[in-house]
Amino acid sequence: MAEASSHVTVIDVNDVKRVEFSDRKILDELVINEILTELVALIEGADGIKMLLDFENVDHLSSAALGMLITLNKRANEANGQLRLAKISPQIFEVFKITRLDKLFDIRDTVEEAMGSF
Repeated sequence: MAEASSHVTVIDVNDVKRVEFSDRKILDELVINEILTELVALIEGADGIKMLLDFENVDHLSSAALGMLITLNKRANEANGQLRLAKISPQIFEVFKITRLDKLFDIRDTVEEAMGSF
């Protein structure tokens, strides 16, 4: 079953919430806040949530989007949840490396690998 908003689609796969982004560029502050609000609501609604963020469709992230991911990770940890990121493009992954966020997040090359890591 998939639930869609204007910016993300949430697909229930077994006990994992797989989140696919609709926008190729996640740059706008309002969009970022809407995504954060929706995903935090999912986390708060399910203690011990397993959430996979699939970045296959994303080409660009702003620094505010990185901040949103950090907040999301913190909220997931506080709720005994697990967050995985998958299919990040090489140029975005380079930003994760430069900012050392590749050490904070569990980032996998493929959705299948991320799903198997929960």
